[in-house]
Amino acid sequence: MNTNWIEAIDARSAAALASGALVPVQAEQIEMEDAGMRFIVRWVSSLAAKDASKAAAAVKVEGARDDKTVAIPGGPRDPNFNPFLNPDPELTVGPVGPEHVAILNKFPLCARHLVLARREFAEQLSPLALCDFAALAELMAAAGGIGLYNGGAAAGASQRHKHVQWMPEAEGNASLRLFVPGLPAALAEQGVATHPALPMRHCFVRVRCGRGEAVAVSADSLLAGFERACAELGLRAGEDGLLPPFNLLVGDGWLLAIPRSREHFEGISMSAVCFGGTLYTRHREQIEAIRAVGPLRALAAVGY
Repeated sequence: MNTNWIEAIDARSAAALASGALVPVQAEQIEMEDAGMRFIVRWVSSLAAKDASKAAAAVKVEGARDDKTVAIPGGPRDPNFNPFLNPDPELTVGPVGPEHVAILNKFPLCARHLVLARREFAEQLSPLALCDFAALAELMAAAGGIGLYNGGAAAGASQRHKHVQWMPEAEGNASLRLFVPGLPAALAEQGVATHPALPMRHCFVRVRCGRGEAVAVSADSLLAGFERACAELGLRAGEDGLLPPFNLLVGDGWLLAIPRSREHFEGISMSAVCFGGTLYTRHREQIEAIRAVGPLRALAAVGY
């Protein structure tokens, strides 16, 4: 990727917004405290736009038996359309290492929200490889931020094509910093821990990642941490080579893995980013569903 990649992201974003290829981020947010931690709940209009795109993609086939519908290519989770295999040039920022390309998230949750997609197809639920962590490490070494991964539809993934996501450091964006005070400060690299306030199965692993880290060293540490977390949580590939649904977050020297039981809480799709302290809703009234039980219980409802 261009060493001035932030400038490249901003330039591509400006052009894509002007052309309408990129949906602008418009959000309202409130803060909630739970177990002494500060959570943010955001209502983001781009998520509603994504739903509208999905609704527009399902149309009745004239004369179809049993009133069936078909998906127009481009609709979210359309199995016959892969937006990452030949990404929209208006959303494409450029290569990240030899095996990934950085693409602006068409329905962003924040400014500079990137998808780092494999150039060649691989299933999203196949185990992450060194190249996936190397792509994340390149971005994080230069600009920090957080790496995110949704393992399968039940974990919030909208596409099967293997991809990780990156969000920059910014006020209100997801971060593992929220949990650091409850984790052992002196834990050695590859040491594992759980957080006393998280009421769902999870595993933290101490890793080397973030601003200033050597990319190769960080990628190796992240891969080892991922494999350690999978072993601790019993996340094993089946005969088809695919893992059970899970979320992964990396940032601030930590890796967090959470096995997933289902996608939704009260109709709210919960993806990896929600486990970073910022929960996203498609509609303003859904904020009240989270307030009623608290962010931690909402998160626990989609885990184990």
